[in-house]
Amino acid sequence: MAGGPGGDAFGDMPFVIGAGVNQDRDLIVMTQRGTLYAEPNLACPEIDRFNAESVGLRYDAPSTGRRLVRATGQCRDRLAGEGVDLSAYNTTENAADFADLRTALGIHRWNVYGYSYGTDLGLTYLRRHPQGVRSLAIDSVVPPQIVSLPWTWDSAQEGIDTIFAACAAQPACRNRYPNLSRTLTQQVRRLEAHPLTVMTPPPAGGAPVRVVLDGGALVNLLVGNAVPAVDVPAALDELAHGNPDRFAQARAAGATPVIGEFAHGLTQSVACSEWVPGYSQADLLAAGRRAFPGWPDSVLAQAPQLPFQHEACRAWNVPDRTRVQRVTTVSNVPALVLSGTFDAKTGARWGAYAARTLFRSTTVLIPGIGHWVVPQSPCAASVLTSFLTRPTAPDTRCVAGLAPKPFTIVPALEKS
Repeated sequence: MAGGPGGDAFGDMPFVIGAGVNQDRDLIVMTQRGTLYAEPNLACPEIDRFNAESVGLRYDAPSTGRRLVRATGQCRDRLAGEGVDLSAYNTTENAADFADLRTALGIHRWNVYGYSYGTDLGLTYLRRHPQGVRSLAIDSVVPPQIVSLPWTWDSAQEGIDTIFAACAAQPACRNRYPNLSRTLTQQVRRLEAHPLTVMTPPPAGGAPVRVVLDGGALVNLLVGNAVPAVDVPAALDELAHGNPDRFAQARAAGATPVIGEFAHGLTQSVACSEWVPGYSQADLLAAGRRAFPGWPDSVLAQAPQLPFQHEACRAWNVPDRTRVQRVTTVSNVPALVLSGTFDAKTGARWGAYAARTLFRSTTVLIPGIGHWVVPQSPCAASVLTSFLTRPTAPDTRCVAGLAPKPFTIVPALEKS
């Protein structure tokens, strides 16, 4: 069960195969309703084109939000005009599709693995269709009963703070980059007040593109793991000394999306019916202030990875489904709960939170890994494969020897 919502499950297959889950069993991958290769496909080229343009705009400026909302409305109008019932694209129906697939294939019992939004989907699937589930493995956990826009700030704080704490635990990193939290706050405030505009080539190559770095863009790059965690202290130090290259190049990567690959329509239908309702923009701002006191309100008013979502949801206009979706999954089915300590999208503590009502679960925390653990950690991959063999007693011995990798150390720079 792929992430997103809106990600291409077929595109994830090399990562899952690379983890070895199909060494001695079949691997079944189904594209979720509305995603690439599904009919209809809820791609939004309008939003893809906005995303490409947005790298040259202030991340959290109201004018940027208006452009996003306009693109969202254009996609909605086009899909609705084609006869698509956007209210049918939700996690309840998504889970029912997988239940129907098991029946159609004549499989008595199977194991289920999901990551990111796929954990929200997997937990919903287990709650609503427990029959036939031998085990559930969830990686980078989004508990359906808790996910909301304010929740994103909690995860951002946990992931970023854990990276900084890991640097402080390494003498070379601690001595070279002291007070990273203060440095980040200073740079968020500085860039929000005086955004940088630079020309930089995308990481994949090509002509330089115009990139604007404001405080919101900086935060979003950190939460999205756009700069590898081992490079984050160096990138922040370079930025503080007048060299924004690492962050600028990471932002430039957004200038070349594959148009029509990601199903933004599924993202909007799920987020607007299940994650956004029930919490106001004031609630979101309050959560941001709790997580990062001292940051500008203009940054904290936008949920990381989901900016201007309240406004976009008014344009998307699907029914509130929180009553049926914000429900805790309680189960005795064997479960494996995997989290990475550096995950700023779905904070690691939410894995343990979801595991409290999965009574036959094993919780595994992988140090120094960000979002979507299994493809990044050979240890996590081996734990998963052992779990598939012995769901109530996976081999977790490799975890004890793990530690974050050494952080990148660059020569000290004079402040420009």
